[in-house]
Amino acid sequence: MISKKRHLEMALQQIPSHPHPDPDLEQYHTPAGIAADVIWNASNYGDIDGMKVVDLGCGTGILALGAALMGAVEVVGVDVDVDALRVAESEAERLDVAHNSRFLQVDVDDFKENADTVIENPPFGAQKAHRKDADRRFLEKALEVAPVVYSFHLAKTEEFLEKMVKAMGAVITHRFYYAFPLPHIYHFHQDEKREVEVVVLRIEKMD
Repeated sequence: MISKKRHLEMALQQIPSHPHPDPDLEQYHTPAGIAADVIWNASNYGDIDGMKVVDLGCGTGILALGAALMGAVEVVGVDVDVDALRVAESEAERLDVAHNSRFLQVDVDDFKENADTVIENPPFGAQKAHRKDADRRFLEKALEVAPVVYSFHLAKTEEFLEKMVKAMGAVITHRFYYAFPLPHIYHFHQDEKREVEVVVLRIEKMD
């Protein structure tokens, strides 16, 4: 188990981004510094070590693999993109966590396993009008499978999310704010890179 946050970040920096990013899936790679901070905080709150951790929409596995490096007894990454999953599996081998890591090609709605913690960076629903609620179904599934959830969202939706979480019988216990870089990887991007304000919510189901 990694003992320093900067060592965790250094390990995660080596994980590649999506080999063929699809704009409809909003496949933006979570930066290593942000991923390390979220995983480190989750570990400090007792939500990683010895736990089963699921990453919904895992991409190339940076959050799932971070959890494995921080002592999760089992990690499961879920994604529909087989190319990204192959990268995640290869990285699990390289990082020597393949023995307790699984990566499944399955739609988030069809995932049925239970877990102790979900850590997810779902699509923000920013690209297509019909995907405006893309992150909602990820959050609903996360709270269905685990009592504790760490979920990335656009900070400007925080007030709406608060009501949504309450309606789901859960409560936001902690909030972490980041400037999330969106690099120029899609043809419709006009800027070389821009940043969006993101909030990571730690959510617990209420008894």
